[in-house]
Amino acid sequence: MAIYRFKVSFEDYDDIERDIDIKSNQTFEDLHRAIHKSTGYNPELSSSFYVSNDQWKKSEEIAFLPNQRKINNGVASMENSKLSNFIDDPHQKFYYTYNFDRPYDFHVELVKILLEEESGKTYPCVFRSLGEAPKMAGSVIIPPVAKAAISDDFDFLNELDFQPEDTEDLEEMTEMGINSASEDEEDEKDEFMDEFSDDDSYDSEDIQKDDY
Repeated sequence: MAIYRFKVSFEDYDDIERDIDIKSNQTFEDLHRAIHKSTGYNPELSSSFYVSNDQWKKSEEIAFLPNQRKINNGVASMENSKLSNFIDDPHQKFYYTYNFDRPYDFHVELVKILLEEESGKTYPCVFRSLGEAPKMAGSVIIPPVAKAAISDDFDFLNELDFQPEDTEDLEEMTEMGINSASEDEEDEKDEFMDEFSDDDSYDSEDIQKDDY
């Protein structure tokens, strides 16, 4: 049984590679799972291989967990597609997209064909591993922003029995906490008293006596 050795590299990370040995009669799903056994990613996500030319231009698709549109269009499934049926070149290339929701793109290239299995090996297997696979997008947990400590002992608005309809009155408060409307009333009172004080017959003591 011939053994294919594929070099698998991230399209956006040149320093991360995996060489994977796999039997020629195994499937694209076997290769898909072998890749993510080496990256640590979840293999149970929709992904596809594409037969490619030397410029990585995609053609025929082989899909894992295809959507209904792909099924209706007769796209081949990884589960039922043997690798040997898609190898036409000793350096055959496949463009591979993993996880269409948060995709990672790979270049998969056949670099060697071994004529015999190695005794005691279980295929597929990783022949060479270079670099650590990047963390999956969205896998990093961002800690919540710490909220400023607020004492429960005193709630200003609750203590004032604040109601939403009081907003206009609250907005009229100046920076010193004085209601501008109250200031106007005080000004009017002062003007009223000034008018009487200008009158020669005005006697403040008389007003005080009337109060009694």
